Amino acid sequence: MEPDLFTAAAEERQEKDPAGSPLAVRMRPRTLDEVVGQQHLLKPGSPLRRLVGEGSSGPAGPSSVILWGPPGTGKTTLAYVVSKATNKRFVELSAITAGVKEVRAVIDGARRASGGYGQETVLFLDEIHRFSKAQQDSLLPAVENRWVTLIAATTENPYFSVISPLLSRSLLLTLEPLTDDDIRSLLRRALTDERGLKGAVTLPDDTADHLLRIAGGDARRALTALEAAAGAALDKGEPEVTLATLEETVDRAAVKYDRDGDQHYDVASALIKSIRGSDVDAALHYLARMIEAGEDPRFIARRLMISASEDIGLADPGALQTAVAAAQAVAMIGFPEAALTLSHATIALALAPKSNAATTAIGAALEDVRKGLAGPVPSHLRDSHYKGAGKLGHGKGYVYPHDLPEGIAEQQYAPDALKDREYYEPTRHGAEVRYADAVEWTRKHLGRKRS
Repeated sequence: MEPDLFTAAAEERQEKDPAGSPLAVRMRPRTLDEVVGQQHLLKPGSPLRRLVGEGSSGPAGPSSVILWGPPGTGKTTLAYVVSKATNKRFVELSAITAGVKEVRAVIDGARRASGGYGQETVLFLDEIHRFSKAQQDSLLPAVENRWVTLIAATTENPYFSVISPLLSRSLLLTLEPLTDDDIRSLLRRALTDERGLKGAVTLPDDTADHLLRIAGGDARRALTALEAAAGAALDKGEPEVTLATLEETVDRAAVKYDRDGDQHYDVASALIKSIRGSDVDAALHYLARMIEAGEDPRFIARRLMISASEDIGLADPGALQTAVAAAQAVAMIGFPEAALTLSHATIALALAPKSNAATTAIGAALEDVRKGLAGPVPSHLRDSHYKGAGKLGHGKGYVYPHDLPEGIAEQQYAPDALKDREYYEPTRHGAEVRYADAVEWTRKHLGRKRS
């Protein structure tokens, strides 16, 4: 939708007096070279650089793009840079407030601008996942015929939230979460830049570290918290933003937790040992500390998957499935919602029956192999499919278990040196009781002698 007189006047006032705008708005990059992070999308010849007119298009014009990434990674920022750098007509819509009527108005305006003035139109559509299928359908003719070049932004997986015809007509650009170094550089720039705080306050390292934890990879959240804390510090006449002032401002205590030091491993160890000990409340406490400290949710999910096999195993065969599903969900959604998934998995693992039989079994087997207890594979188990194998006696005497009524054949499977070795010693905890009965029955029918 074209900006009205009031919107245009507001934008003009904002440009003349930027101090009235939020810090996150004032610190938006003005060119692609000022953008922090997402360098994989900003290489020469990339779709975004072509959108701002870098390089010659010739018969191949710039493509429509869908920007997919977590909040605060720069989707709106990139669109803003394009709007400032391009000589094309730029129109912005939000799927929260716009509908088919507004989309058609933009398309009609784009066709008039193209036919009457030869001017191309770039349409930025924020939160495209909020559009229904019918609303997204209304974009197809304009994108296909290039009446508009679409820049659409979404925080949700576009393969589920954007219709296939629109996806096939656009390039999908995936934005990566900003690193701590990316956000730290933004904070430094905001502290000293004329558009930012102009050096009015300084930011000690401990306060900066806590800001990074609060941000969780979201640049907008970091700048918003910095602005609030800097305002509080200036009101108190303090030359620096102390950790105490930041905590007061954002109402969120700094967790004493060094992600690169001993506490990283101590808290992770305490989480796993609490799960192993079936103390669900302690496990949730340590999980909360890791979340508040800004721990990578994928690291937590990996530890839970290990715990499911190391400490639970076949006492609850579904525990590993729960942990793997949690890891997959965490990778897709990220924080803050990932906290719910990690809590789900942590509670399930802490309350599951426990068995380390799988852990001790593979440990004992590995120990024997490392000691050299191996020996040749019994000849009746060797591959007999290739030419000449029969002459070597491979496969001779092998009994096919499916030919027997009970589906098990009394024959030797392990090498001679290990034929009576028993590695798996199941408990009778939870579901593992049925595996204990099964292993006792199979060993008896294999003719195994107890060692």
